[in-house]
Amino acid sequence: MNVNNMQNDNQSLDTICLNESKLKHTPYHFVKYVLIGMLFGLLLVKAEIVSWYRIQEMFRFQSFHMYGIIGSAVVVGMVSVLLIKKFNIKTIYGETIVFQSKPFNKGQVYGGLLFGLGWALTGACPGPLYAQIGSGATIIIVTLLSAIAGTWFYGLIREKLPH
Repeated sequence: MNVNNMQNDNQSLDTICLNESKLKHTPYHFVKYVLIGMLFGLLLVKAEIVSWYRIQEMFRFQSFHMYGIIGSAVVVGMVSVLLIKKFNIKTIYGETIVFQSKPFNKGQVYGGLLFGLGWALTGACPGPLYAQIGSGATIIIVTLLSAIAGTWFYGLIREKLPH
């Protein structure tokens, strides 16, 4: 089924994942991903990106450390997307990478504010939660469970929210 047929069937475009890999992964791939994830988590811990104190410094405007890391990630991401689009770069398996434009929605602003508030209160962004737990900050399990509960609750009420 192509995108045009799905639009005609009144199905939402955001339910389509154009970049979903069609490859069947072997258990070796999952081991590789876990090892890469552990290495990335170690990097996050060593760079103090998962440090509650560094995150609090950022929200209090007391240190440039986190702003420099986030800003660097944004620049690298922008350049990467530009290069992928310009040279039609494919995945390592030869699959095409598709970028979908998404319309602005005021719910994104509200969601961003809630996300930032949760980040400031807990000192934990959802990305490095596991690295924080792995580094010994076991209290972050409460944040992880809260993030899971919030995601579940959003899924429950999503259709009732204004578009």
